[in-house]
Amino acid sequence: MREEMYSVEQVADLLGLHVRTVRGYIRSGRLRATRIGKQYRIARADLDALTGRPSAPSARGASVEVSSIVQVDGVDRATADRLATVVLAGANNGYDLAHPLRVQTVHDEERNRMKIVILGGTAATVDLLRLLDAVLDADGGLLGRGDGEAEHA
Repeated sequence: MREEMYSVEQVADLLGLHVRTVRGYIRSGRLRATRIGKQYRIARADLDALTGRPSAPSARGASVEVSSIVQVDGVDRATADRLATVVLAGANNGYDLAHPLRVQTVHDEERNRMKIVILGGTAATVDLLRLLDAVLDADGGLLGRGDGEAEHA
């Protein structure tokens, strides 16, 4: 079976991105690509890995993925940056290389609020949420409070 390959232009059209953005993803390693002559080719599986779409049905049958959104209030920019570093390091621990956690962090400076979006397997998500809970709620934790003001949505 031959794997479907896309050009940079085709990927840009599929994702609604500029061609330069796709090339930047390739250069930074965010999107795997094969260089053929002077052009890049992107495999369907690598495109699916970037977008989070499953590339093929699981051999075990149904798969389970958890989506979690954690909202943390009272977070300034510096604390949000430190918290994002901790969360991303926890997500990149190599728990399940076939199904890595996908994490996105957003900080709203006007409201001093941070949202953390976690997508992935149940066990890895639980471990990351426990890490987050320990960092936020511990005495002398990252937010300097022990009253559990973090809101889990």
